[in-house]
Amino acid sequence: MLYPQLTRFLLPLVVTMVAHGLGMQVLNGGMARVPRPTETLAAFALAWGIADFLASPLSPARQISLVLAEDMRSFGQILLFVLACGGGLAVVVGALAVTPLGTWVIASLHSAPEPLEKVVRFALLWLIPYPVIEGLRRLLSGLLFRIRRTQVVSAATMVGIGVSIAAVVLLLPAPFVQRRPIWLPLIALYGAQLVDLMILLWGCRRYALPHLRRGFAPGGPTATEHRVAQPLSKLYLIRFFWPLALIMAIQGMSRPAVNLFISRGPQGEEALAVLAVVYTLGHIPYGWLNELRSLPTAFQEEGEDGLRQIRRFSFSCGLISFGIMIVLFWISPVREFILQDLVGLQPDLAARGRLPLMIFAFFPLVVAPRSFFHGTALLQRRTSSLAPSAPSRIGATLLALLALPPAAIHGAARGIAALYCGFVMELVAAWWFVRQDRPRRLGK
Repeated sequence: MLYPQLTRFLLPLVVTMVAHGLGMQVLNGGMARVPRPTETLAAFALAWGIADFLASPLSPARQISLVLAEDMRSFGQILLFVLACGGGLAVVVGALAVTPLGTWVIASLHSAPEPLEKVVRFALLWLIPYPVIEGLRRLLSGLLFRIRRTQVVSAATMVGIGVSIAAVVLLLPAPFVQRRPIWLPLIALYGAQLVDLMILLWGCRRYALPHLRRGFAPGGPTATEHRVAQPLSKLYLIRFFWPLALIMAIQGMSRPAVNLFISRGPQGEEALAVLAVVYTLGHIPYGWLNELRSLPTAFQEEGEDGLRQIRRFSFSCGLISFGIMIVLFWISPVREFILQDLVGLQPDLAARGRLPLMIFAFFPLVVAPRSFFHGTALLQRRTSSLAPSAPSRIGATLLALLALPPAAIHGAARGIAALYCGFVMELVAAWWFVRQDRPRRLGK
């Protein structure tokens, strides 16, 4: 039975994802306790949403190193590719921070008042290096996934979370934070990111480098059919990368698109502040399901029977996450304790966050099967089969934002409902195209 091995692989990542979400809630709680809390929450939500969207095309760096890094030569090509892409995206973040393009995006598109715009642009200025750091983190974690050293990835993230929490506790009363509260999330974010990156570098040097020097052997019958015979070329790397980058870019676009619609509605700044909390809080119980996509490649030597067990395991994980979210977000005393006591939201903001969290409870039922189909396509190196799911998601999200009646559902709840519609359509598209292109038997 493969299930104990799958659990050992995934459990450190589950603990890490939950701890990361809790760490973000500590950060949100810190921002809720600084001077001008609504402005700070809204500004960081907007700046972080933009920077995260621009860095999202580099999220597949983990999958690239997991699937394509066979030896030192191929890893070197992937590293240069990630650095080049990260540098280009960092330039775009800088342009939004210091050029009139940023004024158009922040003030005109999001209808942000001038004081909020200034804070957002200041945050973006300090987020310029973020795409490069995030790309490197993803790249190195993919190598550790390849050799099933997920505990190193977990340890790196946990230490980073500890640094972030310590920064919030220590810096909250600092005079410079009281004068300019946006410093709090920026310093906490970079402290966590840099410590995380250093531990991943150590882990790759200790555990992954010997494998790269020897070269990875073919993993098994499921993998060998789709292995390229020739050394990794730049063209093949781009062909493998672009569908994943498109998916992640459009997934990253979903949140800024929702922010854009919601910020232009009634009480837009308060709605943005609620979304900043709800996005992170709702992501805690199901975010780890995204890591299920790594299982088919990491356990490729198990063949077709292993893939069937991974499918059952993935769907079971989705049901477990769904049950947890029902308890957390549908039972009123638990939900109110989380929003008001743990996060520290004021009662009016907490009231606005109730319905969005209840909608979030249904996300695991979509994310778990989506991750399995993504993992299958990665294993078979048919990432082009996933490309149609990206426009399906953003199209459904935008359509829902336009079609949902504002009188019936508004503010943050409207945004989360639209996001869920996009998730459902993305799952349908991924299921259809991956199944359509699937070989009759994976092991032959």
